[in-house]
Amino acid sequence: MMRLRIRHSTGFQYQGDVSASYNEARMLPASSDGQLVVYSHLAITPSSHLHHYEDYWGTRVTSFEQLHAHRELTLTADSVVELRRTDPTHERASWDALPQLAATAVSTVEQTAVTRLTRPPAEIVERAREVAASSADPTEAAERLCAFLHAEVEYVPGATTVHSTAAEAWEHRKGVCQDMAHLAIGALRSVGIPARYVSGYLHPNPAAPVGETVAGESHAWVEWFDGSWRGYDPTNAVPIGDRHVIVGRGRDYTDVPPVRGVYAGPSSSRLHVTVEITREA
Repeated sequence: MMRLRIRHSTGFQYQGDVSASYNEARMLPASSDGQLVVYSHLAITPSSHLHHYEDYWGTRVTSFEQLHAHRELTLTADSVVELRRTDPTHERASWDALPQLAATAVSTVEQTAVTRLTRPPAEIVERAREVAASSADPTEAAERLCAFLHAEVEYVPGATTVHSTAAEAWEHRKGVCQDMAHLAIGALRSVGIPARYVSGYLHPNPAAPVGETVAGESHAWVEWFDGSWRGYDPTNAVPIGDRHVIVGRGRDYTDVPPVRGVYAGPSSSRLHVTVEITREA
């Protein structure tokens, strides 16, 4: 078991007065299998009236509006999460059984369609088909495809943006966790394996001492369906473990951005983001 305290701060500084803004934040984790939220709170400055709900994909959302003139907007999410990940115990579906199992739930069927961000280039589709044809079951194929992408794509912060597609990252063989997740999802869906995008946080040090605060990361990985959902981090080539905190799930990044909104004011703004993670147990 690992207990993590996470502080995620996102701030916007505008070049002039913003007269109004309307926003959604997806920055707070929810309790689920292997993950218990002990505490969570989102503070917004200037103070705003908040509305909380769970979106279609099961992600916690805070919507708010700011109708007074302001030049800065800051969101600070504080969470304490206990993590007890266990190895999947369900029987892995065969290639023959997977289509029928996937068709039993709308939520699974919806994770089979290609999106703009996850559309795989022809080279990835060809490789995925080769791997699928030589793998005993969908899980083996998924693990091999994630390992292939981890080896082929270099992790380079700043090489892409949140708007970059899987095909663009593959063209340059460079990207970040978002790109790795999009590439993996596109490859998996191309051979009939339902796959979804997961956003959250990653503690970067598996041997971190209790009480030490480190610069953490907003992170992204994938889950694929093989009779049940199984998580994997293609950026680090590891299964999801006690250092991964889940915040949101969706078809791709557009379903789970930490902050999304519109505002009336100057066209330019400056963004700053920090994530601090402390191991408490």
